[in-house]
Amino acid sequence: MTSRHPANHTDVSLDFDNRSPPIKSVSSAALIKHYIRHPMHKLESKSDIVRGFNPAWYTVTMGTGSVGILIHNFPYQWSPLRYIGMAIALFNLLLFLVISVLFVIRLVKYRDLYDILMSPHTLISSLVIMLARYDLHWVPTLALVLWCIDVALSVLSSMIIPFTVFSHQKHTLETMSATLLLPVVPNVVAATAGAIVASAYTGNTATVIILTSYVLWGMGMGIAMMLVTAYLIRLTMFKLPPKESMASMLIPLGPLGQSSYGIQQLGVQALRVFPSEFPQIEYLGNMLYGIGFFFGLLLWALASWWLTLGIYSAIYTRVRGPVPFNLGWWALIFPVSTFVSSSNSLWGITKFTFFRVLAAALIVSLFLLWLFVLLRTIWYAWSGELFKPDNIDRLVTLENKSSSPSTGACTPVNSRDASVIV
Repeated sequence: MTSRHPANHTDVSLDFDNRSPPIKSVSSAALIKHYIRHPMHKLESKSDIVRGFNPAWYTVTMGTGSVGILIHNFPYQWSPLRYIGMAIALFNLLLFLVISVLFVIRLVKYRDLYDILMSPHTLISSLVIMLARYDLHWVPTLALVLWCIDVALSVLSSMIIPFTVFSHQKHTLETMSATLLLPVVPNVVAATAGAIVASAYTGNTATVIILTSYVLWGMGMGIAMMLVTAYLIRLTMFKLPPKESMASMLIPLGPLGQSSYGIQQLGVQALRVFPSEFPQIEYLGNMLYGIGFFFGLLLWALASWWLTLGIYSAIYTRVRGPVPFNLGWWALIFPVSTFVSSSNSLWGITKFTFFRVLAAALIVSLFLLWLFVLLRTIWYAWSGELFKPDNIDRLVTLENKSSSPSTGACTPVNSRDASVIV
């Protein structure tokens, strides 16, 4: 490419994309100043913000909301942490509204609804957990209404999107991505949110919420375990995914950790509600409480193994070269937060100091990771890099090229494949 210099050489161009002058000759201060003064300079047009907007942005709200709840419920009580958690929750609400507005604008303008699930479950949990102490009578009703909407969206996701994958897309084991788990995970998350919403109710209402949550948990957990098994086979046969989507390695941790946390919380609510609601089934509440703890511990152990595998994989990939930033990095936040929630719940049930210390250490680490990813997201969003319309197709192509040197065996994946969510 031939660089064109203006006749007046005192006017130094900072057109970094055209490499004139070379990036190496520009100081870091000048680079930062250029980025700050020229928002969205990576885009050809400001309208690309809407055209390049994709559902992966909802992972930002999922991760942010979960971090806020964990800070609020820190195992070692310190009153300022509650306010920090509430501040993060309010920030998350603002994020959710902005992202939803942009997403609706995209749908109206381009009419390309696909692989979408708006996930308000972290907002629901925040409402009940953080506002319970203030005795606001409208909170349980609002939480119940939002939870019903969440249940409807979760069931639609688990029913419609997998069918679309099976009927309209072509996959091979080599090109399989962990993002296939995302349409079924909301069932498990909605079940957990149901346990939290049920804590604000008694009698028949609480019973219906708890039973519905058990059904959702069974649907989500069963399908998730099948997909996790298939993904483990894919890793065994075709090695790790490419570095651009390495964060997706931790996606299976999400349903495992969330299922552990959810079944524990459902057991707690069953113990509270069922003895009076089902007196004809003796010890039902105690039995479900014991099952919740037992299966929660087993799933926590399995999630521990997958978390360790994810950490090893991230370190191994980073040592071999730099990992470019993309929205897929948010896949690190929510799955890890579910494991932390499970650890915190085990501390609440067993009172073992090990779980308390582990939960506290993980919450601090997760908060720092969240802050790091958030700052990088703001930086790359400001430059427009995260809104470039070709980013989704590029990531899907890279996912398909995973580890096999032969591309002939790879089946091209439509850009509307489930992988676009990462």
